[in-house]
Amino acid sequence: MGNRRRVAERRKTKPAVVGGMIAVVVVGAGVGVYALYGAGAAADDRTQNTSSAADQKPKVKTGPLSAAEVTSTATTFLTSWQQGRVTAAAAATSDTAAATALLTGYTKDAHITGVTLTPGTRTGGKVPFSVKATVTYKGLTKPLAYGSSLTVVRNTSTGKPQVHWASSVVHPDLKDGDTLVTGESGTPPIKAVDRDGGELTAAKYPSLGTVLDGLREKYGKKAGGKAGIELRVVRGKSSGSAKAEDSDKTLVELSKGTPGTVKTTLNPALQAAAERQVTTQAQSSVVVLRPSTGEILAVANAGHGFNTAFQGSLAPGSTMKVVTSSLLIEKDLASADKAHPCPKYFTYGGWKFQNDDKFEIKGGTFKASFARSCNTAFISQAGKLDNDSLTKQAQQVFGLSMDNWAIGVPSFDGAVPVQSAAQKAASLIGQGGVRMNPLNMASVSATIESGTFKQPYLVSPTVDGRTLATASRTMSAGTLAQLRELMAYTAGYGTAAEAMSGVYGNVGAKTGSAEVDGQKKPNGWFTAYRGDLAAAGVAQAGGHGGDTAGPIVAALLKMGG
Repeated sequence: MGNRRRVAERRKTKPAVVGGMIAVVVVGAGVGVYALYGAGAAADDRTQNTSSAADQKPKVKTGPLSAAEVTSTATTFLTSWQQGRVTAAAAATSDTAAATALLTGYTKDAHITGVTLTPGTRTGGKVPFSVKATVTYKGLTKPLAYGSSLTVVRNTSTGKPQVHWASSVVHPDLKDGDTLVTGESGTPPIKAVDRDGGELTAAKYPSLGTVLDGLREKYGKKAGGKAGIELRVVRGKSSGSAKAEDSDKTLVELSKGTPGTVKTTLNPALQAAAERQVTTQAQSSVVVLRPSTGEILAVANAGHGFNTAFQGSLAPGSTMKVVTSSLLIEKDLASADKAHPCPKYFTYGGWKFQNDDKFEIKGGTFKASFARSCNTAFISQAGKLDNDSLTKQAQQVFGLSMDNWAIGVPSFDGAVPVQSAAQKAASLIGQGGVRMNPLNMASVSATIESGTFKQPYLVSPTVDGRTLATASRTMSAGTLAQLRELMAYTAGYGTAAEAMSGVYGNVGAKTGSAEVDGQKKPNGWFTAYRGDLAAAGVAQAGGHGGDTAGPIVAALLKMGG
């Protein structure tokens, strides 16, 4: 890695480029301006001990890193990487093997050349840097530019500073296990269109970025397109879940392929409206379905890096009471117009549960408890249910929690695990181990509206012959009628009434608030239907669902039905 030299004096002239090698300039607290040439001269923090015995063990340095240690380590790594000296660069990191593999692939597999690395201003142990390079493949070239960062840490065994290794150091889109590859794209491009044939792009509909990636991954080879040449991130097994939530990502396109067309079920007017609505509430997501068919008409997220609407896994709070109510009515433990207890508190499994603001309803009906979202009305029935009762109801009637939805892009179809004691009671009100997303809860409302579970889908199953999930049974006509009555009453007179004001026709709704550890405000949920439209939304850390997610859902329901 070149000779390490002590910087004897502070230079008064600007650093220069010598022999085509970079000169890195860093200004840090307590450290003057200095230049690194070739392999890089580094501040030498070693001290000489002339009086120690020959067999004395060297003292391992501890404590915070000095500015000199951070800048010298960072520049040694960056200079070595720029010069293509992979072994030297990797040796400056905490994982030599992983760094060697990825930096070697950077040149050999990604075909990236002419790398110039320019460090930015250090903040503690973190050093940002910019990358400029060229991607070259079979006579095709394209410039590559991006920003990244590294963090210098102290090795606890040796005391020496080193770059904490993570794949994201090489490129911020890389996760550990991913690789960079340039060549013919593994999947041809697609042209996704809405139900009317209009092209869907992330520029027009920002929420669809991850959706379009998923569509290309699944249908690129089936849609009749031809692959282009591109630099892309190829996801490794360790970077995603078993569901392969992450798709390969194109970074630079050297030559365009010929796209095949994939038709979706999205409604352009509803999609545009959904995109607008989620901007009104931070961290919100929404999905709109057609109950009679299961077609997904719109999906939108306030944040575009992760598709919470399809892939989120969040406690749904009181919106889960729709499923629980169907269970209690079927087991004759509740009936819409019959008296039902709603005390301030109820203890089960060693936990003391309470209602919002500790309210109680004396002599009230189950319909009143549902409309006001009384927790204890549901908790009080836990002892009369088997541990797997709610799980079976969610699976058999609502098609949830079976890990078999095939909507056309990656999705999560909910989780309702078998639980006991206090966790079983908490599950009845959408807490405990229950996890959902807006897609799942929109499907719950759709099932109530239509009377039968129809798996949601974004691409018609006729395109690829895939089999949609089904529920093994339907609710009785009497149970279904009571659930519709409960949701209609809540939309008109309960916690959903304010949000649903002005939404007319065959309507039903349920609000929800889900507490999250370490979060000041709960996640606000809202699920509802109007005619042949069903929708659900969540506003993370937003507060009560009727005030946050409710207006988003209601605005979309007003557009049709």
